Amino acid sequence: MSAYIVGFLAPLLLTLALRNSKKRKTRGLPANVGGEPGYAIRNYRFTTPIETAWVGIKTLAELFEQACKQHGEKKLLGTRKLISRDTEVHQDGKSFEKLHLGDYEWMCYSQVFQVVCNFASGLVQVGHKTGERVAIFADTREEWFIALQACFRRNATVVTMYASLGEEAICHSLNETEVTTVICGNKELKKLLDISEQIDTVERVICMDDEILFNRTKGSNSWKIFLYSEVEGIGRESLVDADPPLPADVAVIMYTSGSTGLPKGVIMTHSNVLATVSAVMTIVPGLGSKDVYLAYLPLAHILELAAENIIAAVGGSIGYGSPLTLTDTSSKIKRGTKGDASILRPTLMAAVPAILDRVRDGVWKKVDSAGGLSKKLFDLAYGRRLSAINGSWFGAWGLEKLLWSFLVFRKVRAILGGRIRFILSGGAPLSSDTQRFINICLGAPIGQGYGLTETCAGGTFSEYDDTSVGRVGAPLPCSYIKLIDWPEGGYLTSDSPMPRGEIVIGGPNVTLGYFKNDERTQEVYKVDERGLRWFNTGDVGRFHKDGCLEIIDRKKDIVKLQHGEYVSPGKVEAVLSVSPYVDNIMLHANSFHSYCVALVVASQSAVESWASHKGIKFDDFTSLCQMEETVKEVYGSLIKAAKTARLEKFEIPAKIKLVSEAWTPESGLVTAALKLKREVIRKTFSEDLANFYSP
Repeated sequence: MSAYIVGFLAPLLLTLALRNSKKRKTRGLPANVGGEPGYAIRNYRFTTPIETAWVGIKTLAELFEQACKQHGEKKLLGTRKLISRDTEVHQDGKSFEKLHLGDYEWMCYSQVFQVVCNFASGLVQVGHKTGERVAIFADTREEWFIALQACFRRNATVVTMYASLGEEAICHSLNETEVTTVICGNKELKKLLDISEQIDTVERVICMDDEILFNRTKGSNSWKIFLYSEVEGIGRESLVDADPPLPADVAVIMYTSGSTGLPKGVIMTHSNVLATVSAVMTIVPGLGSKDVYLAYLPLAHILELAAENIIAAVGGSIGYGSPLTLTDTSSKIKRGTKGDASILRPTLMAAVPAILDRVRDGVWKKVDSAGGLSKKLFDLAYGRRLSAINGSWFGAWGLEKLLWSFLVFRKVRAILGGRIRFILSGGAPLSSDTQRFINICLGAPIGQGYGLTETCAGGTFSEYDDTSVGRVGAPLPCSYIKLIDWPEGGYLTSDSPMPRGEIVIGGPNVTLGYFKNDERTQEVYKVDERGLRWFNTGDVGRFHKDGCLEIIDRKKDIVKLQHGEYVSPGKVEAVLSVSPYVDNIMLHANSFHSYCVALVVASQSAVESWASHKGIKFDDFTSLCQMEETVKEVYGSLIKAAKTARLEKFEIPAKIKLVSEAWTPESGLVTAALKLKREVIRKTFSEDLANFYSP
């Protein structure tokens, strides 16, 4: 009998010991740094910040050329073939474009390198001069990446702009940087031609599409307009030697999407971006030539730009897609055809939390609508896996994990192709619920990162074996993370049990500052007595005992209510967005009142499903959102989420308004990275917000 007991207990004790050892793993260590007094942590594997992971490589141009020589015949860039473009008209009269896309068509490393050399030469031949800046203004696609590398080869600084920018922001970005050449698609070319009289220095525009849909001579500036293929062909016929950059040369001036006011241009050197690329190289396990990356986020965002340079550096393959064609059920995919993920079957992808939230919500809605045995089986499997990860049930590890994976979660994994082994999430905080969902249903770890454009996305990164939620990991090998006291907010590095304070990031990844904005640069950038650059983020965090960072507040995000309580809208929004009825939400607080209110963009599928279940009749979604019983149902769901997260009473919105129209970059209410444009939303809904506080 004792032998049986030992045989039964031994695996459990071993599992417990292994898992406890993981919990005790040190991921960040105290660091001795200069600058403002504070509490600093470094990566546990590197005593000083890493600048490059490749011997002799000091610029992005050198890194790309080396990769192309090493991986010549391997696939690098892939784009799906467009078979047809159709229009669907719905019963309400609205029309929607639907795409029928075929397989990926690939270019190998040696082919891409040749095109890069040709295009770089073509830029010179069509008149672009040394020292002039190039703007890339387009959605993510293989031509974007090629143009970027071509500019690097000629040491031309690239100005990046989101394709969703408004007219004022476009003019500001181009005029401030005195751009002479713009590379764009037809959609963006039309925007430029419409405002050409307001653009001062542009001389030539290169259109990435196969044909130009507009008059080439239109525009007061009489720009020279070329096809991308023309420039590449001109360069092929008359090659020009490379003009390689130095590490300190400016690679990119990256314009943010401007959540408040006009966008600011962040100045990034080759050494800045290379430091982040090198650091992430050391974090993702087994990163190499067998990996396939799905590229769909804006390349004008540093997260995507760094990710694609990493994949190219290690010999991986990059397949291009878009948020609207990502899955089989995406809005632009023709019914009965496959989305990008199903065709590409990627192993790696980057995502912003809003995208992962949509994947989670979509799966839960399908499970709920299926009901019956399918729902019970899914709930059982999810509960067992959740218990295992949380440490309260050992039976869902090992063979049982494989069983649930095969019986239940295989179909969920198929949504993103079935081969995802690692997901990088960045750009905004990821909710604990979504992180757990991805861990369980996709069977893949999420590396939740924290960084800013000003730090080339470098900051912290949670490692693949860290199963905790709500944290953003330890410092990347390229960064020190320091907390400094913020007495006004009540956050001190001497706080117990964890030091707290404003987050300051230091390292070779910290950029030079804001273009033509010395006042703001001096305000938030500092150089210490050792020559290291630091950036004051304005975020507030605390360090756990293992050296991992948790974001807990933001200095500028705090609103003081009438009775002195402090509310962080971002923190509350992250909590309330867990509700299945919420597609997006903005909390509004006013210092002249004692309570908060919220604008809630309702999830159409979830709300309509609830209404159908209740037998509620409605004319359209807008009228449904205006019904008292709908508002009551959604508000009850928000209260439940708030109580689960233990929000204070004053943090919970006292009143809400349901919004039926989605907030998109095209509507101007969110950025291209799907962050709220608070001031724009406040102005748009000013009457509704005023009504919240009317007697």
